[in-house]
Amino acid sequence: MAKVQLNQKEQHYADTREEEEEIVSAAKENDNLQMHKITEKYNKYGQYFLIDLTFAYRTPKEVMESRPQSDSVPEGQMSIDDHEGIEYSVDGNGTVNVPEGQVE
Repeated sequence: MAKVQLNQKEQHYADTREEEEEIVSAAKENDNLQMHKITEKYNKYGQYFLIDLTFAYRTPKEVMESRPQSDSVPEGQMSIDDHEGIEYSVDGNGTVNVPEGQVE
């Protein structure tokens, strides 16, 4: 099973409103941006901003409905799916024998 990234959350810090706007505008260039939230905070050193970004790459429904990526099989070789239902036997030395007429 392949790993598929569905979403990602990031949190950024900015000292000034201009830095905050740069971070948000850069994030908006990404088509996968789902939500951004700006929180203005204060401490003894002054004002600062926390920027929360949420990116959604694919929904679980899209992942489950998509077809698995097929690996290309070189010409002249058989894929694993082609071997389903074929009878075979394995000798004690590891040789595999397939009855005549099952493999083209």
